[in-house]
Amino acid sequence: MPDLEHERRIGGVVAGVDEVGRGPLAGPVLAAAAILPVALDARILDMIDDSKKLTAEQREAALAAMLDGGALVALGAASVAEIERINILRASLLAMRRAVGRLALKPDHVLVDGTMVPDLAMGCTCMIGGDGISASIAAASIVAKVARDRLMRRLDARYPGYAWGRNAGYGTRAHRDAIVTLGITLHHRRGFGALLKR
Repeated sequence: MPDLEHERRIGGVVAGVDEVGRGPLAGPVLAAAAILPVALDARILDMIDDSKKLTAEQREAALAAMLDGGALVALGAASVAEIERINILRASLLAMRRAVGRLALKPDHVLVDGTMVPDLAMGCTCMIGGDGISASIAAASIVAKVARDRLMRRLDARYPGYAWGRNAGYGTRAHRDAIVTLGITLHHRRGFGALLKR
């Protein structure tokens, strides 16, 4: 389970950053930044894990508990147009930078899940598998996943047929079949080219 040991060792205000939505065929890439109180209630800390290991209900409950427990969170996104213009990797880093910039408190250091860091004014540390190690990164992964899933459900209501409420824009069989039948929307990543075809 992720913990706050890295954050305590670094000292000062430490934010965790993670993104979601690099692989889908539709929708923006979304990043979140999270600052957890160093003395976060152990019961809340126990709810925080890599978002991929949690159910939707567990993620929603963890997000509510984190906010009640004093966590500071912020979101950043890069649009489909930006993904197509600068590529998905750069768009992910842009979304991360925007998320950190929107935090109500400027962090002294940022822990980033993965192998690359966004262009930030403060010190950054990459952590491969960070969402399973750092509670701050895991918290950010939860925030990002909940927010993007909510967004894709709203888009699903406006563009029925693609099952975005269930597949979050990923290339499931139902989604690919719908692309063949219904065509491509403005929320599809045209730059993903061959992936949009069955």
